[in-house]
Amino acid sequence: MTDVIPASLTDDPWDEVARAAQAAANAPEAEAAILECVHAALRITGDGTAHERPGALKPGERHFRVGGVFMVSPDATSHLLLAEWGFPAEQHRLYYPLDTGHPGWVWKNEKPLILENTDDHGDFKQILKTARMGSAIYAPMIWQGVFIGHLITAAQARNTFTPPDLIRLQALAAMATAAYMAKDGPTLLAQIWAEATTSSS
Repeated sequence: MTDVIPASLTDDPWDEVARAAQAAANAPEAEAAILECVHAALRITGDGTAHERPGALKPGERHFRVGGVFMVSPDATSHLLLAEWGFPAEQHRLYYPLDTGHPGWVWKNEKPLILENTDDHGDFKQILKTARMGSAIYAPMIWQGVFIGHLITAAQARNTFTPPDLIRLQALAAMATAAYMAKDGPTLLAQIWAEATTSSS
């Protein structure tokens, strides 16, 4: 299964969770492993009809989803985007300071977070260069008590996500964490970070 149709498997998620778990275990390296969990998160979370409700999209907005993992950089200064889906190409290897916006809250508090409607959060910071997201969920990735990153998915349509979606995302985040560490993710992260910071300097 390679095509990702967000919210396509919300009614029966467990076959997809099982698929992603095995695919992550079989993946050749850490980023490929966590990408399986990102794809699963997109498929089993969110209301696929949220964009059809009045007020879900403002004039000029369109219905789309994004997903990915933001890892804590090796020097513990930044969130670094890996295994992304739906982000603009120019934001490949995006990174920004750890304390930025709601991702910073997740990092500081080491707790999951749901923003059902970002309009209700005046301090919401737009990270996607091309659009402001209307609904988002964040799940920490914690390994042996240490916060190493977080799994996210977001939608332009407001009220796409509800608390049960966040529970699903937390399960996938734990699965992604185990696969990442089993495949020596920190070594890969160090290489990616060195390349990302060299190319942007």
